[in-house]
Amino acid sequence: MELATAIRDLLAWDQALGARLQGLSIVDQRRLINDAVDEHARASGVVVATVGFVEEAVVPVEGAELRLRVFTPSAAGRHPAYFHIHGGGFTLGTIDSIYNDAKCAYICANAGCVVTTVEYRLAPEFPYPTAPEDCYAALRWVAEHAEELHVDRSRIAVGGESAGGNLAAVLALMDRDRGTAHVAYQLLEVPVTDMSAESGLHPSLALFGAGYGLDRVGIEAFQDAYLEPTVDRHDPYVSPLAAADLRGLAPAHVITAEFDPLRDSGEAYAVRLRDAGVHATFHRQDGQTHGSSILWPTWAPARQWLDEVAESLRAALSESNAIA
Repeated sequence: MELATAIRDLLAWDQALGARLQGLSIVDQRRLINDAVDEHARASGVVVATVGFVEEAVVPVEGAELRLRVFTPSAAGRHPAYFHIHGGGFTLGTIDSIYNDAKCAYICANAGCVVTTVEYRLAPEFPYPTAPEDCYAALRWVAEHAEELHVDRSRIAVGGESAGGNLAAVLALMDRDRGTAHVAYQLLEVPVTDMSAESGLHPSLALFGAGYGLDRVGIEAFQDAYLEPTVDRHDPYVSPLAAADLRGLAPAHVITAEFDPLRDSGEAYAVRLRDAGVHATFHRQDGQTHGSSILWPTWAPARQWLDEVAESLRAALSESNAIA
């Protein structure tokens, strides 16, 4: 399948933005990227859907406080919850992005769930394991404050895109390993599942590692910023695909993209979950790239992707599927 015009335009925009980042510090890169992405959102007519209410909370962690944004449906009662983690290669991204707000509000309205999204700390200033520990602390906070958040703590899903998909998969592993039983479902969009020494062997990395928005050089740079040299890249909290034992994890749905260098490692993770006895499904979005879901406000195939996210959550978090 050929790339659609909408994606080719997105790739051209991304390439032009990349040229503007040359020589800038990571702080200045984040500022420029955040401004450019919000400008792109406004130009695309992105609208943040109206939900019952939006509020912010503060999650205390050692040495810091994390902002948590909460989107609550307008309907009364106790709702399932979706703990959403933004992407950005572990070094970029923010909950203040218009796209992040719009996505969370859309899922809240269409899946009928409370959506929380956390401003976890970024590398290289805060390398691994800061991000997963931040997210785990925020997830625990949500579960512990379920009543005031109008959340049914037996129906909490975790998910995110790209690096956020990695962190969501890691949260499911942490939840099992630490016996907290907070996670009822994991929804992984174009996730990073393999940063091990063998990660370069996945065929999609060679096929789509240049010219499709997420380049192999960029992937390696993100990983090197996130993981200090002493980190074991086969650690399951780094590379979930390398975990020796995936039994007992929450059910999962993995969404991959046809022209994504991370496609094959994401699909391999879904297969390994199945082989371990976990109820896991995956769906490849044909004609899409790693970042093309950002086009959901203006491009029908990307809207179908987001609708799949909402429908998957609605079905998985129905009361009949609540954790006992």
